[in-house]
Amino acid sequence: MKPVKRNYTAYIVSVIICIVFTLWGALPADALGNFAMINVAGFLQGIISNQFGWFYVLLMSALLLFVIFLLFSKYGNIKLGKDDDEPEFSYMSWIAMLFSAGMGIGLVFWGVSEPVMHYHNPAIPSINPLENAQAAITFTYFHWGLHPWALYALIALIIAYTTFRKGRPGLISESVTPLFPEEHKDKVGTIVNVIAIISTAFGVATSLGLGAQQITGGLNFLNDSIPNTFWVQLIVILIVTVLYLISAVSGLDKGVRLLSNGNIILCALLMLSVLFLGPTSYLLDLFVQSIGRYFQQLPNMSFRLSAFNIENREWINDWTIFYWAWWMSWAPYVSSFIARISKGRTIKEFIGGVLIVPTAFTFLWFAVFGGNGIWQELFSDSQLIAVITERGTETGLFAMLANFGSLGRIITGIAILLISTFFITSADSATYVLAMFSTNGNLNPRARVKLTWGIIQSSIAAILLYAGGLEAVQAIAVLGSFPFVFVIILMVITFYKWLKEEKV
Repeated sequence: MKPVKRNYTAYIVSVIICIVFTLWGALPADALGNFAMINVAGFLQGIISNQFGWFYVLLMSALLLFVIFLLFSKYGNIKLGKDDDEPEFSYMSWIAMLFSAGMGIGLVFWGVSEPVMHYHNPAIPSINPLENAQAAITFTYFHWGLHPWALYALIALIIAYTTFRKGRPGLISESVTPLFPEEHKDKVGTIVNVIAIISTAFGVATSLGLGAQQITGGLNFLNDSIPNTFWVQLIVILIVTVLYLISAVSGLDKGVRLLSNGNIILCALLMLSVLFLGPTSYLLDLFVQSIGRYFQQLPNMSFRLSAFNIENREWINDWTIFYWAWWMSWAPYVSSFIARISKGRTIKEFIGGVLIVPTAFTFLWFAVFGGNGIWQELFSDSQLIAVITERGTETGLFAMLANFGSLGRIITGIAILLISTFFITSADSATYVLAMFSTNGNLNPRARVKLTWGIIQSSIAAILLYAGGLEAVQAIAVLGSFPFVFVIILMVITFYKWLKEEKV
């Protein structure tokens, strides 16, 4: 592997930006007026969504098509490493780690709320409530299915190929700088690494904020004396921060791998409980039927922008463009982590594992949780949407579980535990990746660098909740992703040039 230069410019610049942002968010909004962080972030989010939504839609669809091409191409047997390298982790541990890093908290947070919200506010309204119910699941599949996992798969594939096949440091910039003249490579590399670090820090902080909101919401459902307020959320963040820093310092093989395997067990336990306590045959029918509907509608959904309908475009901005931006803000971290644990796998095996297995599990998850939520809305007086509107999106899961009686309270406890472990695994794997980016691609970064980024991530999450809750979280996700969009394009160009040089 190419020797690593000791250049910490990207680390220093990124830390300064994050600290300035945190201090800005902590200032009273009344004193800053329109210059308050939440106002500026919301304004810029609107510009990006309205003016560049077409760009996000085209890019995400193009990346999915390119990944499918690679899966069936002549390059599929190329190994991510030397030809005799073998995988470091078992297949199940590998799947568990990439899944926990990829979508953990988000699945639990949105599992019930998103389908129920789509049912009551459809992407394409129909006078038939059953059609709205089916469309709600289909669009949820769309936001969480092949598109985001294709993004993760491709960026992770490029990083793994660059690191293990080309012998370069584990930095995103290493798959961009070959396109530039020698005299500009250092500057370009620093800029790209800063973009990757900032995008990761903000992207992960949004999910940590969601996790803190939902843990507090669940505790409030179990015990009314625990208020669902910012200060309780802050206490949750502080407690979980200590836990994930311990996990991050302990290393991949001990902390992240064990917790990720535990996550999969808790996921399966929670999902099976909800599946068998709910209308089981309906949920399984919905799962299978919705897969067919998803693939039938995929081309139309993939390029939908509602150019002639302003109201529908607002829906697309709030949901589809937000999700595409959120996944892109997560891509540097998730993809780097997936790349780090994927040495020795072939391109075909890698894409099959990253694209197909998590997507199938995600579809089943939303069919079970979202399907239960919609069933209760259609055939009972549960009024989940009223609870979500009044008490917050994070309460959708617990409101649905409350309809299972005393068993629902037990399952709520399991759900809170799962959210907490997802919180930890997402944060500690992100801490590892941020530390790796900050130390010039060092695959085993120092503990003090991990600790620094762990504290910064939690600070940003706390500030986002303080400044505006979910609204602030979504705005920062969109802003954090925008610069990285252009990095992705450069990475794909470099990677394809390298592939054409392979003798296959």
